[in-house]
Amino acid sequence: MPEAIWITFAFSLGLLVKLVGLPPLIGYLAAGFVLSGISEVSAVVVEETDVLQHIAHLGVLLLLFTVGLKLKLRSVIRPEVIGGSLIHFGITCAVFAPGIYLLMDLDWPTALMLAIALSFSSTVLAAKVLESKRELRAFHGRVAIGILIMQDLIALVVMSLAAGKTPSEWALIVFGLPLLRPLLFRLLDASGHDELLVLLGLLLALVVGGLGFEAVGLSSELGALVFGAMLANHPRSQELSKSLWSVKEVFLVGFFLQIGIGGLPDGDALIFAVVAGLILPLKGILFFFLLLAFRLRARSGFLSALALTNYSEFGLIVASVALPEWLVPLAISVSLSFLLSAPINRFAHGLYERYAHGLGRFESSKHHPDEQPLSLGDNQVLVMGMGRTGTAAYDWLCADQPKLIGLDSDPAKTNLHQKAGRNVVFADAEDASFWNGLHMPAVHSVILAMGDIEGKLIAARMLRKMGFDGYIVAHTMYEDEARQIREAGADEAYLTMSETGVALASHVVAKAPSNTSPVTGLSD
Repeated sequence: MPEAIWITFAFSLGLLVKLVGLPPLIGYLAAGFVLSGISEVSAVVVEETDVLQHIAHLGVLLLLFTVGLKLKLRSVIRPEVIGGSLIHFGITCAVFAPGIYLLMDLDWPTALMLAIALSFSSTVLAAKVLESKRELRAFHGRVAIGILIMQDLIALVVMSLAAGKTPSEWALIVFGLPLLRPLLFRLLDASGHDELLVLLGLLLALVVGGLGFEAVGLSSELGALVFGAMLANHPRSQELSKSLWSVKEVFLVGFFLQIGIGGLPDGDALIFAVVAGLILPLKGILFFFLLLAFRLRARSGFLSALALTNYSEFGLIVASVALPEWLVPLAISVSLSFLLSAPINRFAHGLYERYAHGLGRFESSKHHPDEQPLSLGDNQVLVMGMGRTGTAAYDWLCADQPKLIGLDSDPAKTNLHQKAGRNVVFADAEDASFWNGLHMPAVHSVILAMGDIEGKLIAARMLRKMGFDGYIVAHTMYEDEARQIREAGADEAYLTMSETGVALASHVVAKAPSNTSPVTGLSD
C-alpha cells in the first residue's frame, strides 16, 4: 500500500523539519527524495502513481481557489502592488533569462521559462510568516500579499499559454459567470459553518471550476481561481478559506512528494540551486528599491521585501506544465530559499532597527498616503478596533460624547463605517510607524476592542510609552489575558462573557415591573 509509506515518511520528515523551525513542505520534498533513494538502493519500489498525480493536481486547484478568495480588487489595484510586481517581473526576466541562456547553454524558451519560474515569491511561506507575526493586515503585510496575488495571476497566464489549449466555442460562457454570483452567495450563506462549507469549497474549486473549465477547453487552474475570486467579496470568504486550509495543505503534500519521488537531484541540479540561492538577495534588494520608488517608508519597504525574498511553489507549478525536466532543480532552489528566508524573517524587525539609519537615507521625502502621520485633533475618546464590540461601544458613546473617533486596521471595514456616518479612520495598532506618527493631544480615554490579545498588549504599551496618562480599558475572554493587558498599561480589562451577563441582567432590571415581588420558591 504505497499511500501508507507516503504518509509515514511525509509526516516523519515534515515533523522533523518543523521542530527546527522550518516550513514542513521542505520535509515533504525531502521525504520524496528519500523514497526515491530507497527505490534505487533496495528491492522496495516506490514510484509515482496515478493516485499521487491526482492528489497533487487537486492540491494545486485548491491553492488557486484559496488565492482567488483573497483576490479583492481594492487590495490589488494599487500603484505599489501593480507597479512593484510587474516591474520586478520584467526586470527579473530581462536579467535572469540572458544570464541563464549564456551560462547554461540553453535555448531561449527554456531560459525564459526558468527566469519566469524564479521571478515568483512564495505565497505559502510569506502568508505563514506574516500571520505568525500578526502582520497580515499591517501596511507592509498587505503590500506583500497584494504583490503575491499579482504574481499568482501572472503565473496563471503563463501556465495557460504554456499548456497550449485551444478553447471551444463554449468557453464564451465564462463571460456570463458574474451572473451566478448571487446564487453562489446564497449557497455560501446556506452552507452553515461545518462540513457543508468545506464540501461547497471542494465543489466549486474541483468540480465546477476545475472540471467545468476543462470541459470547455480552458485551464482547470484558471477555473479554480475564477470561482474563488467570485466569492472574494462575500463576508464569509475568509471563513471558507480557513475551512479549506488543512484540506489544501494535505493535498499539496502530494505535490511535493511527487516532485521528490520523480528522482534524486544530480550534481547539476545542486549547482543550479546553489547559484539560485546566491543571487536570491538581489531579488529582495530590487523589491526594496522598487517599493521605495512608490513612496513607501524604508521600514515598510524593507519588511515587505524581506517577506518576498524567496522562490515560489508557483514556480514549481509553472514548471510542472512547461518544464517538467527542470522540476527537481527548481524544487531544490525553492527549498534552499525557504531555509534562508524563514529564519531571517523571524528577526525582520530587529534587522531593520540595526540598519534603520542607513536604509532610511533612501526614503522619498514624500510618503505613501497610508503612511502619513495621523492626528486625532480635538477628539477626546478613541476606540481602537471597530468590530462588533468596538462598534457597539462607539454607538453607545456617540450620543453623550460627540468628540469620538474609531480606528481599524481593515480598510474595507473602515470604508463601511465611514459610509454609515461614523468617524472612523484606517490605522494599524501593530505597526510601529503608526505610533511614531500619532498625535492625540485631546484624548483622555481609550477603548481597546481589537480582536487579538497581541494587538491590545502592543497598544497599551505604546500608549504608555508615548506618555499617555489617560484611562485605558479593554475586554478579553480569559482572566490570564486580562492580567497581561493590565500589566501592559491598561487601567481595566473586563471579561467579555461576564460583562455580557451583567448587560443582560441590567436589561431585566430595567424592564421588570417595580411592584413585582421576587419569587422565593415553587408551590407544592
